[in-house]
Amino acid sequence: MLDIIGKRKWYFLLSALVIIPGLVAIGISFARYGAPVRLGIDFTSGSLLEVRFDRAVMPGDVRAVVEGQGVADPRVQTVGDGQTVVIRSRTIEAEAKLAVEAALEQRFGSLTELRFETVGPSVGREVTRAAVAAVTVAALAILAYIVMAFRKVPNAFRYGVCALAAMLHDILVSVGLFSLMGLLAGWEADALFLTALLTVIGFSVQDTIVVFDRIRENVPKRRGEPYELIVNRSLLETLHRSLATQLNAMFVLIAILFFGGATIKQFVAVMLVGMLSGSYSSIFNAVPLLVVWEKDEVGRFFRQLRRQPAMQ
Repeated sequence: MLDIIGKRKWYFLLSALVIIPGLVAIGISFARYGAPVRLGIDFTSGSLLEVRFDRAVMPGDVRAVVEGQGVADPRVQTVGDGQTVVIRSRTIEAEAKLAVEAALEQRFGSLTELRFETVGPSVGREVTRAAVAAVTVAALAILAYIVMAFRKVPNAFRYGVCALAAMLHDILVSVGLFSLMGLLAGWEADALFLTALLTVIGFSVQDTIVVFDRIRENVPKRRGEPYELIVNRSLLETLHRSLATQLNAMFVLIAILFFGGATIKQFVAVMLVGMLSGSYSSIFNAVPLLVVWEKDEVGRFFRQLRRQPAMQ
């Protein structure tokens, strides 16, 4: 029988190697932007103007034209074939927007306005509060549900904490990816990013509960067997179902990532990486953590550390 639980230290190490670069990127983002990711106008205040030209243009040329109309520090990004341009800046009024469009049309030829959005500072703060509240409430609700559903299993609270640990793993991977891409490619978090994050949380917990439920069924059936063996058996029994469910969703996301619109690529990328992380953490983090807790491996580790100086 394949021994997945016996190699748990390697899985924890792999998770650390994936999360650490993201944590570094998050730290740099905090230093630069005051947030774990580069925030878009949904979370701050400002305006977004998206236009399309009849020919490809260079971001630097567009930026120079926009600055020439008195717009301070605009961020310009081309999308797809270079004909679509997204301009983000501090709040600009309707008259200033018309002046910017006229200047762009004079410089690059006719254009089509695809989108114009303006968000005030009060709306941005409200969205930020709602984002933090949504993630917090989701985590508490998940913990309460798992503790209640597994109340007849010994140490039901551990199942909830391990599920939250796997969820935190997936959040760190997703946010770390977005933070890194914000530094390297200028990705900015918007409302779609929050949607992707909450969806990743849902998929992660769902997959974890499937495995935990099988453990709950096998514990009373196999009394006398070592807990580690019961958990490993339960994991193998649900492995095929877990992977099949997640892979089906991932194939759809990959198709959308390559063939979908440019405006949702960041959303799909976060979803894809988050679901990949969720599949991994449910199998290789949440379940092994149960065994580590049951066998008190962390406590033994620290007790050994305390004994070594005393023996010397």
